[in-house]
Amino acid sequence: MKKRLVAVFLAVFACGFLFAQNHVSVNLNNQVYYILEQAEIRGLIAPLSGVRPYTQNVIIAAINEILNSANAHRLRPTERHILQDYLARFSRRQPGLNRRAGTFFGENTVGAREVPLTFNFDMSMDSELSSSFIPAFGETHVGTEIWVHANVFGDVGNNVSYGFFNQFGLARAPRRFLGMAYSYHKDFDDDRNPDFQNRMIRVYSEPLTHFPFTYRKRWDSSVFPLDNIGASGYSWWPDSVSGGYSLHAELTSAFLGNRLIMRLGRMPREWGSMPLGSSLIFNSAARPFLAAEAEFRPFSWFSFSSLSGILEYENREGIRNSALVSQNAFSILMLQLRFRNILFLDLFDGAVWPKRLEFGYLFPITSNFFTQNNIGYFDNMGIGINLKAQYPGLGNVWASVFVDEMSVQGNMHELDRTMIALQAGFTIPLPFLAFSSFSASYTKVNPYCYTHTRNSNPWSGGLRMDTSWQNNGVSLGHYLPPNSDQFLFRFRTMPARNLVIGLQYQLIRRGADFGSSAVDGSNLQSELDPHDRNNMPVLKRFFLQDGAYQWMHITRVNAEWNLTRLPIALFGEAGVNFSYFTNIDHPANVTGKAHPYRRINTSEYPQSASFIIRLGVRVFPR
Repeated sequence: MKKRLVAVFLAVFACGFLFAQNHVSVNLNNQVYYILEQAEIRGLIAPLSGVRPYTQNVIIAAINEILNSANAHRLRPTERHILQDYLARFSRRQPGLNRRAGTFFGENTVGAREVPLTFNFDMSMDSELSSSFIPAFGETHVGTEIWVHANVFGDVGNNVSYGFFNQFGLARAPRRFLGMAYSYHKDFDDDRNPDFQNRMIRVYSEPLTHFPFTYRKRWDSSVFPLDNIGASGYSWWPDSVSGGYSLHAELTSAFLGNRLIMRLGRMPREWGSMPLGSSLIFNSAARPFLAAEAEFRPFSWFSFSSLSGILEYENREGIRNSALVSQNAFSILMLQLRFRNILFLDLFDGAVWPKRLEFGYLFPITSNFFTQNNIGYFDNMGIGINLKAQYPGLGNVWASVFVDEMSVQGNMHELDRTMIALQAGFTIPLPFLAFSSFSASYTKVNPYCYTHTRNSNPWSGGLRMDTSWQNNGVSLGHYLPPNSDQFLFRFRTMPARNLVIGLQYQLIRRGADFGSSAVDGSNLQSELDPHDRNNMPVLKRFFLQDGAYQWMHITRVNAEWNLTRLPIALFGEAGVNFSYFTNIDHPANVTGKAHPYRRINTSEYPQSASFIIRLGVRVFPR
């Protein structure tokens, strides 16, 4: 009887064993996302969803559409070879063990209706060695990453897929302790309301062996230093060589020709029609978390997406102490409207909320913004909009806005409470090399954006809960910290079927979150003074003109080469980060006025140049 029930359950998802659908997601680090972006800009493919990652089946369908489209004659021979390589990589495998690819594939059928089951197993490894030399300090730093991947995934019928993606490894990412900072501004009076308490925050530099804001934590929860193995050896950062693990998994189903996709999984994600890595609202740089999501595209010009999941804590003060105030959930909705391959509009609405049985946020077709008004003002809301216009073959231009909090009034441009992020950019496909492009963008993240005050909530037992727009200490939105901006210019090309080359320049400016001229609201753990936010001088902002700011001029080149005869890929990047500070001749954040700034070079805010190189190898690259 049990076997019959199992067979009937599986048969619900089966439509005949024609070929493996494989609806598991494709890692966002895969170069295929860049290829599909370029194909879309050039008019070789209909617009794809802004909800990423895509499933293998979606990518196979997209590549086939490119190869069989009326515009396929525009493809260069190298581009056609690249697409065929990816098509072969994601298509159905031959049963049995493939030693060259490091994979095993098996298949079977279950029940009277012969529901198909498939099983894939693969292993891979990636390792890298990174180093930086800082002449001004006479310092050389070395970092490392060695990760082994073991993945199991497959299909249950033609509409449901499963995947378990596990990695175990060693990491070392040295940083520099910069000092202590206040969560509020340093003169904050916390006696007015015991619900708001100023805290001291330990401030660290970005990992010294990587370019600023490029390092991604790959471990879950904590790492285990090899010089202190055991339960008491939990650490929140690999300052020394440390072991770690990461466990991703998913159950994904697709129906109606991929027009309805539902997924329960823990994985990185990015939402929005902008180039991958640009989203201000839900960015791939964020740490993964378990969530249920759904996307419905009833028409080519309209789609609706919804996600709700449980966020994870950052282990800064021990497992229990850190987790006590980080018991949060996250819900987000997105409407996407499109006019052909020309105009794209994304509308977002999201909430970070302390865990409770809150049906308003869990219901996938109601606004989180209005739900908060209906149930009481206890949660952290965010709304956003993306607008992109493109002319196929010529390029595109886009603009994005994320609003955390603001008050619409005459001086809103100088208020800390105008907690918004802005971005604008363009991409131009280049005709002289395969899948080549030039892009430029400007991003601005205002002070306190993505942050939130810790508040006592009715269901938190008196604990002040942290409901900032972050997961595991990393922003859910853009990777830049609050009170910063970035000019980014990037060139990318694929001159051969197994070679990717990139060159880019960045200018990043960010408010110092440490030292005597620290600018309040420049740290992701900052909290905005709730008192008189429209008038207090200390709660006004004047970018570059209200304290110390770090300027980073970053130039780097990177490449990845897949060897033709061996299942090995070599990758690396090299460049320089020239950094200095500017400051004003007044105390920071006090006068409520803008002041001229000048370049400085002091022991507290020094000038330096970091020469950085990173080299690595992937075995059985995916």
